[in-house]
Amino acid sequence: MTQPNDPNQQPPHANQRPYPGGQQPYPQPSGYGFPGTPPPPPAKKRRFLKFAGFGCAGVLGLVVLIAALSASGDGSGDGGNTAADTSVSASAGAKEKGPDAKRKESEQGGGPVKVTAERAEFSKSILADGSDYTSVRVTVVNDGDDEVSVNPLYFTITDTDGTKHTVELGVDEEQIDTVDLAPGENISGTVTGKGTFTPKYVTYTDGLLGDPVRVDVS
Repeated sequence: MTQPNDPNQQPPHANQRPYPGGQQPYPQPSGYGFPGTPPPPPAKKRRFLKFAGFGCAGVLGLVVLIAALSASGDGSGDGGNTAADTSVSASAGAKEKGPDAKRKESEQGGGPVKVTAERAEFSKSILADGSDYTSVRVTVVNDGDDEVSVNPLYFTITDTDGTKHTVELGVDEEQIDTVDLAPGENISGTVTGKGTFTPKYVTYTDGLLGDPVRVDVS
């Protein structure tokens, strides 16, 4: 029990009202809510800035990687196109060496059958009527390893207007004979078309169904 005028007794605060029920309020932190107290320091942003820096670096690295892959893809595409072009060129070269090339070579007289043609005077035979005729002297040479058949009906004459003339049989006394040429043999004679025209080239076909040989008339 406290005695009156006890020196250890704390004097009551002025104007302090007693708390109801005799309970003391919860203690409050020092300086909380008092005027002039400095505000708490702001939260540190270093960690956020660090993560932000890492994020920017990652985005930049991703952009660089995409650009590099795009450049690599373009280079591969060009390489693919180059390879495709090379393949097409090789295929074209192979086609030129195929049957079409052989046919073209035959038409130009580069095959086993050599043909030459030149203009000639028409030598009227007893089988010719009173019509006009145009003759061409041809020479056939067998440079191959097989026999070559020669027949006047295997020839056609094309004039400078592009008109093709079939051969009239027996009207020219110098008509080429029907023979089979062994390898290394040759034969000459005329082939004659009906009418007067300027012959441009002669076409010879071995057996009617063989490869044609076309030569200009000199």
